[in-house]
Formats: sequence, structure tokens, C-alpha cells
Amino acid sequence: MHPTTVVRVPAPSRKILHVDMDAFYASVEQRDDPSLRGKPVAVAWRGARSVVCAASYEARVFGVRSAMPAIRAERLCPQLIFVPPDFVRYKAVSRQVREIFARHTELIEPLSLDEAYLDVTTTKSGLGSATATAEAIREAIRKETRLTASAGVAPNKFLAKIASDFRKPDGLFVIRPQQVEAFLTPLPVGRLPGVGKVMEAKLAALGIATVGELRAFAQAELEQRFGRWGRRLHELAQGIDEHPVQPQRPTLQVSAEDTFEHDLRLDELEPHIRQLAEKAWAGHQREHGRVARTVVLKLKTADFHTLTRSLTPPTRPMSAAELADIACALRERVQRPADSRYRLVGVGLAGFVDRDSYQAQADLFDA
Repeated sequence: MHPTTVVRVPAPSRKILHVDMDAFYASVEQRDDPSLRGKPVAVAWRGARSVVCAASYEARVFGVRSAMPAIRAERLCPQLIFVPPDFVRYKAVSRQVREIFARHTELIEPLSLDEAYLDVTTTKSGLGSATATAEAIREAIRKETRLTASAGVAPNKFLAKIASDFRKPDGLFVIRPQQVEAFLTPLPVGRLPGVGKVMEAKLAALGIATVGELRAFAQAELEQRFGRWGRRLHELAQGIDEHPVQPQRPTLQVSAEDTFEHDLRLDELEPHIRQLAEKAWAGHQREHGRVARTVVLKLKTADFHTLTRSLTPPTRPMSAAELADIACALRERVQRPADSRYRLVGVGLAGFVDRDSYQAQADLFDA
């Protein structure tokens, strides 16, 4: 008997764009208020309780970044101008950009208000290449929104996302199929999706600092050390990513959260949890044909550590009150000193399934 050889059939060649608006929220504010142009701007409320939603490129020179506590951002850049976020306005601009995408393809996968993947293997506009399509999209965004976007063109999603970062702001970078290996080889492994500081350190301990070194490492040993993630690392090092652009990404979680004016103890959170449960439940009700089975409680400590606790009960929550009851009970799973204080609480629903299939399973158990 000869051993069975598994032959990998390559996925059909794709042309993928990743389009990323440049410093989106801050750029909208600078566009609409000329007095902010050329100045360091943070979209955030000023104060110890706030975090930066977005920073202009002028602010980034000082090290100001999104998700940074506002008080730290102000220390880094004392002349920083704080502008409260206006998500209604940002969503309106995002819709404009989405309409521009839709002139070229229906295969659009939004990642957030300011970035999306597009599959332009074939296009409605009939432009000659993916590069020409990216240039047309960027030009339309500039003319119609008076904002700039950066784009990456590549044979797959993860490469397109890396490419869009290469010429920011207001840039275009193309990775052709024959260039993939040469492009990836010198990159630090931290540029690969899913490789954070912890994984970077683990790979460094194996003598792996670049994607080229990762590619040369034995796949079997990567799998032995990291399981399925080891196989995925080996694929990424070769530039392999067969995930298609998904126009209709199903909701993974609906949630609501609140940051307090003053830090609170765990036993003081119930009124806030119940109020947030009402908001999360309202979002859940808008998911037609799908129901959530898992309740999630999120907490952020006074020193910015995030904790999550979740529970999938035998029967899904059927009301905001049930959701709140379960979320409140999840506090018992927080093993921290009783006098610990929290600056944020969130309540969410996850584990979405098709409503009809859930009901069919429930009927089986009731029979």
C-alpha cells in the first residue's frame, strides 16, 4: 500500500481590494471645519473617562492613536484639539462611499464604517484591471466626499489589507500574484493577521522574526506547537488565504455598553446592567429570522483591563428582563476583590442561530 498523497487544489484566482478611509472620523471633522485643518485633532470627549475614537495624522506625529485614553493623548500632545464624535455624520459619509463601491461590484464586505473588502475579479464597470478599479474608486471618493482613501490590491484578503497600509495616507499599493513571495519574505511576522505581541514573542523564541523565516520553519512543528493555528501560520507565510469576500456577514453579537463618570463596585452595577440589557435586547429584535443563545457580560477595570464572562443557558433568554437577570448573575463569576472598581460595563447577546432551526430543536427536546 502506498501512502495517500493529499494534493492541494488551488483556489480560483481572485482580485481583491481593501479600501481604507484615511483617519476617517478626524478627516470628516477637518473637512467640515476648516479651522481644524493642519492641526492635531482627536475625535473624543476630553477628560479622564474618555478614549480616542480617531486621531488626525497631525496628532499621530505625537504618538496619539485610536483607543488611547484621552488623558494620555493630551499628555503626549498638549495642543491636541478634542472634537466630540458625531456618528450620524460619519455613517452618512460611509453610505456615500459604499454607493461608490457598488458601482463596481456587489461583492462588498464592510469591516467597519471606514474600511471594506471588495472582490473585483469581475466588475460592473468593465475597467481593465483591479488597479484601474481601485484608482477609479479612490478618485470618486475624493471628488464626491472631499476625503481620501488608501487601497491595497492583491490576490486575497489578508494581502490586500497589508497592502492598503503601505502607502498611507492617500495611497495605492499593488501586490501581483508573482510578487507575493518576495513581498512577504522580509516582513516582520507581526504584520500577519492574528499575530499579536504574545504570538510574536513565542515565534521569536523559535528564532522566527520574519515571514520568510516562518515559511522556512517546518509545518509539522508549527502544528505540533500551535495546533490548527500553526497550520494557518504556515499558509499565511506562503501568501495563502482562501476566504472569500462575504457581502452578507452575519451578526456575531449585539451589545450595549456604558462608561461611568465614577468607577463603581461590582455590587453597584445592577441598574446599569438592566438599562443596557434593554438596549441590547432592542438590537436583538432587529435580527429578523435569527436568535441569540449566549449572554455576555463585559467589564473594564479602573486600570483598563477588560474582562468578559458568558453563559449559554439551556433555553435562550426570551426578554430583556431575562437577559438582565443572567447578565447580573454573571458577576458571580468575576473572581476579583470585592472592593475592585470598574469604569465600564457592557451587556451583549451572541451565539446567533437560525430561529426556525432553534425552534425545531427546542420542539424535539419538549417532545
